[in-house]
Amino acid sequence: MIKRLLDCNTSDFMKMEKLDILEAIEASEGRILVSEMIGMYDPVLHSISNAETAAAFGADILLLNMLDVYNPIFNGIPNVNNEEIIREIKRLTGRLVGINLEPVDKTHETIGEITPISIGRLATVETALKAYEMGCNMVVLTGNPGTGVSNNAILSSIQQINSVLGDKLILVAGKMHAAGSIKEAGENIITKSDIKEFVDAGCDIILLPAPATVPGITTDYIRELVKYSHSLGALTITAIGTSQEDADSDTIKQIALMCKMTGTDMHHIGDAGYKVAIPENIMDYSIAIRGKRHTYARMARSINR
Repeated sequence: MIKRLLDCNTSDFMKMEKLDILEAIEASEGRILVSEMIGMYDPVLHSISNAETAAAFGADILLLNMLDVYNPIFNGIPNVNNEEIIREIKRLTGRLVGINLEPVDKTHETIGEITPISIGRLATVETALKAYEMGCNMVVLTGNPGTGVSNNAILSSIQQINSVLGDKLILVAGKMHAAGSIKEAGENIITKSDIKEFVDAGCDIILLPAPATVPGITTDYIRELVKYSHSLGALTITAIGTSQEDADSDTIKQIALMCKMTGTDMHHIGDAGYKVAIPENIMDYSIAIRGKRHTYARMARSINR
């Protein structure tokens, strides 16, 4: 019998395979919090990594953004070979860990300045395999601002990565903002047609922008996409990727409750483009979707359990 991920200890995480994790997420009934962070910049708390900070404030899963798998840097993680950074983050925090990889589309029509990214951040079979070998539990196929990621490129990446790692890595796919695309903005960031193609290609979890984080994205609209994703057998994660993770606490709580109303399985809070969400906002989001009982239990639970 698989525990709800909500109740899992570190020792449970260490034993879980892909399907176990997905089942544990589904059993948690919309109360799983994913916190994103960037490790290449100085930590918020000087000598403590942003991963440890996010874990301490209630995150269940840690999502590493802008990590180059061929040149991994994560400040605040001391005295460890770069190849062991992800395993060391897992050892120090006792959490499951995912990584963002970006399916850049050089043929897609874009808007604004496009930022080139390193090979180690691109969504390829090689980078996904490297991430898996380094200890990642999930890969999120998405785009940072101005990277030129398109849904067609995301679909292609899902197909290729699933063919090699589909039974090992959880595949999450979608965009939390336009990521530099002209045509895939607002309600066109992701459609039912995109979701169907993603799931058919092997995506396990559909990523959707959180209501009120992208122009035109309402609770009702995302609720409909969540229902559709569930009808296809996929889980969902609503994401704050528009720097509102650094908004005031009341805004965070409103977004959290709107996401809960959509019926999503998981909640993502971003890194605000520089480090990690305000730590208190991670905790406030957690309390909004599952109360102090579960939030404090996750914060207080020893990684030695």
